[in-house]
Amino acid sequence: MAEDKKEFSPYKVVYSRGTGEYEEKKSRFIANIAPVSTEQEALDFIDSVRKKYYDARHNCTAFIIGRNKELTRCSDDGEPSGTAGKPMLEVLLGADVTNVAAVVTRYFGGTLLGTGGLVRSYTNAIKRGLENAGTGTMRYGVEITISIDYTDVGRVQYLLGSRQVTIVDSRYTDKVAFDIRIPACEEQSLRKALTEATSARAGISVTGEGYYMDAE
Repeated sequence: MAEDKKEFSPYKVVYSRGTGEYEEKKSRFIANIAPVSTEQEALDFIDSVRKKYYDARHNCTAFIIGRNKELTRCSDDGEPSGTAGKPMLEVLLGADVTNVAAVVTRYFGGTLLGTGGLVRSYTNAIKRGLENAGTGTMRYGVEITISIDYTDVGRVQYLLGSRQVTIVDSRYTDKVAFDIRIPACEEQSLRKALTEATSARAGISVTGEGYYMDAE
């Protein structure tokens, strides 16, 4: 049972790209963040950024793949060991996101920054990029169709609204059908509430299940 709960636990992802910049003593640090679902997608994204900034001194990288963060990789790309890739990866891990790849490009400004300056710069750059990327939480849920009489529409709408359940679609024929999507853990509670609110007149059927995203 514990494994089942872990299997369907929510997790946070990046769903849209983001960029950000940081400057330290005339060195420019440009962060690019992207959603990825496989290691190959991460490598392809990294390669595309390197080609775009082909004239930069460094293109340092970090990525995380998997619902449980099974795969993590980072690279300093010529910077002193531990001053770029690792701090970048720590920012991503600290934000608790997965399925994400990041590249921070550095254009050298002529002044050495030292290890502390490099760590600070790569950290700040990726933070800014991540702030501008779209993030959301993946939750395991069920899609449900509720079929009711017209006389029960107000009760059901009020019940769903009080639980902050969004009606994804609605159809009005001889009966009214509402399509909703809720976390799987809330299904039984909602079934009971709908049954009580409509004196068991509501038809409740699960039409699908799987992970869906709540955007932040």
